[in-house]
Amino acid sequence: MKDYLVFQLYAPLISWGTQAVGQERPIEDHPSRSALLGLLAAGLGIDRADQEGHTALASACRFGVKLLAPGLALRDFHTTQVPPANKKTRHYYTRRDELRGSKLGTMLSFRSYRQDALAVVAVMSDHPNWPLTRFQRALTAPHFHLYLGRKSCPPALPLNPEIRVADSLKTALDSYAILSDLEALFVNKARYYWEAGMDAGMEHDYHVPCYDQPINRQRWQFVPRDKFVSLGGE
Repeated sequence: MKDYLVFQLYAPLISWGTQAVGQERPIEDHPSRSALLGLLAAGLGIDRADQEGHTALASACRFGVKLLAPGLALRDFHTTQVPPANKKTRHYYTRRDELRGSKLGTMLSFRSYRQDALAVVAVMSDHPNWPLTRFQRALTAPHFHLYLGRKSCPPALPLNPEIRVADSLKTALDSYAILSDLEALFVNKARYYWEAGMDAGMEHDYHVPCYDQPINRQRWQFVPRDKFVSLGGE
Protein backbone atom coordinates (compact mmCIF):
# COMPACT_ATOMS: atom_id res chain seq x y z
CA MET A 1 0.00 0.00 0.00
CA LYS A 2 1.24 3.46 -0.90
CA ASP A 3 0.14 7.04 -0.31
CA TYR A 4 -1.09 9.18 -3.20
CA LEU A 5 -2.29 12.78 -3.32
CA VAL A 6 -5.21 12.82 -5.76
CA PHE A 7 -6.84 15.97 -7.17
CA GLN A 8 -9.01 17.11 -10.06
CA LEU A 9 -8.28 19.52 -12.92
CA TYR A 10 -11.19 21.07 -14.80
CA ALA A 11 -11.65 24.34 -16.69
CA PRO A 12 -13.67 25.65 -19.65
CA LEU A 13 -10.31 26.19 -21.39
CA ILE A 14 -7.01 24.41 -20.82
CA SER A 15 -3.76 24.47 -22.76
CA TRP A 16 -1.30 21.72 -21.86
CA GLY A 17 1.65 22.70 -23.99
CA THR A 18 4.02 20.28 -25.68
CA GLN A 19 7.06 20.73 -27.92
CA ALA A 20 6.66 23.98 -29.86
CA VAL A 21 8.74 25.39 -32.67
CA GLY A 22 7.96 28.52 -34.68
CA GLN A 23 4.41 29.71 -35.25
CA GLU A 24 2.55 26.62 -34.05
CA ARG A 25 1.89 26.02 -30.33
CA PRO A 26 0.42 22.49 -30.12
CA ILE A 27 -0.99 20.92 -26.96
CA GLU A 28 -1.81 17.57 -25.39
CA ASP A 29 -5.22 16.58 -24.03
CA HIS A 30 -3.71 15.76 -20.62
CA PRO A 31 -1.21 17.58 -18.39
CA SER A 32 2.50 16.98 -18.91
CA ARG A 33 4.97 16.30 -16.13
CA SER A 34 6.39 19.82 -16.44
CA ALA A 35 2.89 21.33 -16.19
CA LEU A 36 2.12 19.38 -13.01
CA LEU A 37 5.46 20.31 -11.48
CA GLY A 38 4.72 23.95 -12.32
CA LEU A 39 1.30 23.66 -10.68
CA LEU A 40 2.82 22.31 -7.47
CA ALA A 41 5.60 24.90 -7.56
CA ALA A 42 3.06 27.72 -7.87
CA GLY A 43 1.10 26.39 -4.93
CA LEU A 44 4.24 26.02 -2.84
CA GLY A 45 5.51 29.49 -3.76
CA ILE A 46 8.66 28.36 -5.57
CA ASP A 47 9.74 31.26 -7.77
CA ARG A 48 10.60 30.53 -11.39
CA ALA A 49 14.14 31.79 -10.78
CA ASP A 50 14.67 29.30 -7.93
CA GLN A 51 16.35 26.56 -9.95
CA GLU A 52 17.45 24.65 -6.86
CA GLY A 53 13.88 24.50 -5.57
CA HIS A 54 12.51 23.29 -8.91
CA THR A 55 15.19 20.61 -9.19
CA ALA A 56 14.47 19.33 -5.67
CA LEU A 57 10.72 19.22 -6.33
CA ALA A 58 11.16 17.40 -9.64
CA SER A 59 13.39 14.75 -8.07
CA ALA A 60 10.76 13.99 -5.39
CA CYS A 61 7.60 13.63 -7.49
CA ARG A 62 6.05 11.08 -9.79
CA PHE A 63 2.68 11.54 -11.45
CA GLY A 64 -0.17 9.52 -12.86
CA VAL A 65 -3.13 10.93 -14.80
CA LYS A 66 -6.63 9.62 -15.48
CA LEU A 67 -8.18 11.47 -18.41
CA LEU A 68 -11.96 11.47 -18.11
CA ALA A 69 -12.77 14.07 -20.78
CA PRO A 70 -10.24 15.22 -23.41
CA GLY A 71 -12.43 18.21 -24.32
CA LEU A 72 -13.19 19.79 -27.66
CA ALA A 73 -10.36 21.32 -29.67
CA LEU A 74 -10.18 25.09 -30.11
CA ARG A 75 -7.65 27.02 -32.18
CA ASP A 76 -6.88 30.70 -31.73
CA PHE A 77 -4.96 32.99 -34.07
CA HIS A 78 -2.55 35.70 -32.94
CA THR A 79 -0.59 38.39 -34.71
CA THR A 80 2.78 39.22 -33.20
CA GLN A 81 5.13 42.07 -33.97
CA VAL A 82 8.60 40.88 -34.96
CA PRO A 83 11.81 42.66 -36.00
CA PRO A 84 12.85 42.49 -39.66
CA ALA A 85 15.02 39.57 -40.73
CA ASN A 86 18.45 41.12 -41.07
CA LYS A 87 21.62 39.14 -40.44
CA LYS A 88 23.57 42.34 -39.78
CA THR A 89 21.28 43.36 -36.93
CA ARG A 90 22.66 42.90 -33.44
CA HIS A 91 21.36 40.05 -31.32
CA TYR A 92 18.12 40.69 -29.41
CA TYR A 93 18.30 39.52 -25.80
CA THR A 94 14.77 40.40 -24.71
CA ARG A 95 11.33 41.01 -26.17
CA ARG A 96 11.77 44.67 -25.23
CA ASP A 97 14.88 44.84 -27.44
CA GLU A 98 12.91 43.42 -30.37
CA LEU A 99 10.20 46.07 -30.11
CA ARG A 100 12.65 48.98 -29.99
CA GLY A 101 13.29 48.75 -33.72
CA SER A 102 11.86 51.39 -36.05
CA LYS A 103 10.58 48.85 -38.58
CA LEU A 104 8.55 45.95 -37.27
CA GLY A 105 6.87 43.19 -39.22
CA THR A 106 3.90 40.99 -38.31
CA MET A 107 3.83 37.22 -37.88
CA LEU A 108 0.72 35.04 -37.61
CA SER A 109 0.91 32.42 -34.86
CA PHE A 110 -1.49 29.79 -33.57
CA ARG A 111 -2.56 28.77 -30.06
CA SER A 112 -4.47 25.57 -29.28
CA TYR A 113 -6.83 24.91 -26.38
CA ARG A 114 -9.19 22.22 -25.09
CA GLN A 115 -12.72 23.05 -23.94
CA ASP A 116 -14.27 21.33 -20.91
CA ALA A 117 -11.36 18.97 -20.32
CA LEU A 118 -11.39 16.96 -17.11
CA ALA A 119 -8.58 14.92 -15.55
CA VAL A 120 -7.71 13.36 -12.20
CA VAL A 121 -4.06 13.47 -11.12
CA ALA A 122 -2.20 11.38 -8.53
CA VAL A 123 1.18 12.41 -7.20
CA MET A 124 3.62 10.29 -5.20
CA SER A 125 6.49 11.51 -3.06
CA ASP A 126 8.73 9.46 -0.77
CA HIS A 127 11.04 12.37 0.03
CA PRO A 128 10.89 13.53 3.68
CA ASN A 129 11.24 17.19 2.68
CA TRP A 130 8.25 16.96 0.32
CA PRO A 131 5.43 15.15 2.17
CA LEU A 132 2.06 14.85 0.48
CA THR A 133 0.46 16.88 3.26
CA ARG A 134 2.63 19.82 2.19
CA PHE A 135 1.38 19.49 -1.40
CA GLN A 136 -2.19 19.19 -0.17
CA ARG A 137 -1.94 22.48 1.76
CA ALA A 138 -0.29 24.18 -1.22
CA LEU A 139 -3.07 23.18 -3.64
CA THR A 140 -5.81 24.10 -1.15
CA ALA A 141 -4.36 27.56 -0.37
CA PRO A 142 -1.79 28.28 -3.13
CA HIS A 143 0.91 30.93 -2.79
CA PHE A 144 0.75 31.96 -6.46
CA HIS A 145 -2.27 31.81 -8.77
CA LEU A 146 -2.84 28.40 -10.33
CA TYR A 147 -3.62 27.99 -14.02
CA LEU A 148 -3.94 25.07 -16.40
CA GLY A 149 -1.28 25.63 -19.03
CA ARG A 150 -1.75 29.36 -19.62
CA LYS A 151 -2.57 32.31 -17.38
CA SER A 152 -5.84 32.71 -19.28
CA CYS A 153 -6.89 29.19 -18.15
CA PRO A 154 -7.60 29.26 -14.39
CA PRO A 155 -9.24 26.23 -12.75
CA ALA A 156 -13.02 26.42 -12.76
CA LEU A 157 -13.35 24.18 -9.70
CA PRO A 158 -11.30 23.71 -6.52
CA LEU A 159 -8.62 21.08 -6.98
CA ASN A 160 -9.97 19.28 -3.89
CA PRO A 161 -6.74 17.38 -3.09
CA GLU A 162 -7.20 14.19 -1.05
CA ILE A 163 -4.61 11.77 0.31
CA ARG A 164 -5.48 8.17 -0.57
CA VAL A 165 -3.84 4.93 0.57
CA ALA A 166 -4.08 2.41 -2.24
CA ASP A 167 -2.45 -0.75 -3.56
CA SER A 168 -1.86 0.77 -7.01
CA LEU A 169 -2.05 3.98 -9.01
CA LYS A 170 -5.22 2.86 -10.79
CA THR A 171 -7.00 2.16 -7.50
CA ALA A 172 -6.04 5.59 -6.17
CA LEU A 173 -7.28 7.35 -9.31
CA ASP A 174 -10.50 5.31 -9.60
CA SER A 175 -11.44 5.86 -5.95
CA TYR A 176 -11.51 9.65 -6.35
CA ALA A 177 -15.06 11.03 -6.55
CA ILE A 178 -15.76 13.62 -9.26
CA LEU A 179 -18.70 15.99 -8.89
CA SER A 180 -21.82 14.40 -10.38
CA ASP A 181 -22.49 17.57 -12.41
CA LEU A 182 -19.42 16.74 -14.51
CA GLU A 183 -20.38 13.15 -15.34
CA ALA A 184 -21.86 14.25 -18.66
CA LEU A 185 -18.32 15.06 -19.83
CA PHE A 186 -16.97 11.54 -19.25
CA VAL A 187 -15.74 9.46 -22.17
CA ASN A 188 -16.75 5.80 -22.44
CA LYS A 189 -13.34 4.64 -21.27
CA ALA A 190 -10.91 6.76 -19.35
CA ARG A 191 -7.28 6.84 -20.44
CA TYR A 192 -4.40 6.52 -18.00
CA TYR A 193 -0.88 7.95 -18.16
CA TRP A 194 1.98 7.30 -15.76
CA GLU A 195 5.73 7.41 -15.28
CA ALA A 196 8.30 4.64 -15.10
CA GLY A 197 8.75 3.16 -11.65
CA MET A 198 5.12 3.49 -10.53
CA ASP A 199 2.97 0.50 -9.51
CA ALA A 200 0.24 1.22 -12.05
CA GLY A 201 -2.01 -1.75 -11.31
CA MET A 202 -2.69 -2.22 -15.04
CA GLU A 203 -0.91 -3.15 -18.24
CA HIS A 204 0.16 -0.42 -20.61
CA ASP A 205 -0.97 -0.47 -24.25
CA TYR A 206 2.11 1.43 -25.37
CA HIS A 207 4.76 3.83 -24.13
CA VAL A 208 6.17 6.93 -25.78
CA PRO A 209 9.08 9.31 -25.14
CA CYS A 210 8.10 12.74 -23.79
CA TYR A 211 10.28 15.83 -23.58
CA ASP A 212 8.65 17.24 -20.45
CA GLN A 213 11.20 16.60 -17.71
CA PRO A 214 12.53 20.10 -16.90
CA ILE A 215 16.22 20.54 -16.14
CA ASN A 216 16.26 24.35 -16.20
CA ARG A 217 13.15 26.50 -15.80
CA GLN A 218 14.82 29.79 -16.66
CA ARG A 219 16.21 28.53 -19.98
CA TRP A 220 13.18 26.26 -20.70
CA GLN A 221 15.33 23.17 -21.17
CA PHE A 222 13.87 19.67 -20.99
CA VAL A 223 15.08 16.08 -21.28
CA PRO A 224 13.11 13.01 -22.40
CA ARG A 225 11.36 10.44 -20.23
CA ASP A 226 9.12 7.44 -20.91
CA LYS A 227 5.35 7.85 -20.57
CA PHE A 228 3.17 4.74 -20.26
CA VAL A 229 -0.38 4.74 -21.60
CA SER A 230 -3.44 2.56 -21.01
CA LEU A 231 -6.45 3.09 -23.24
CA GLY A 232 -8.87 1.90 -20.59
CA GLY A 233 -8.75 -1.86 -20.84
CA GLU A 234 -8.29 -4.05 -17.81
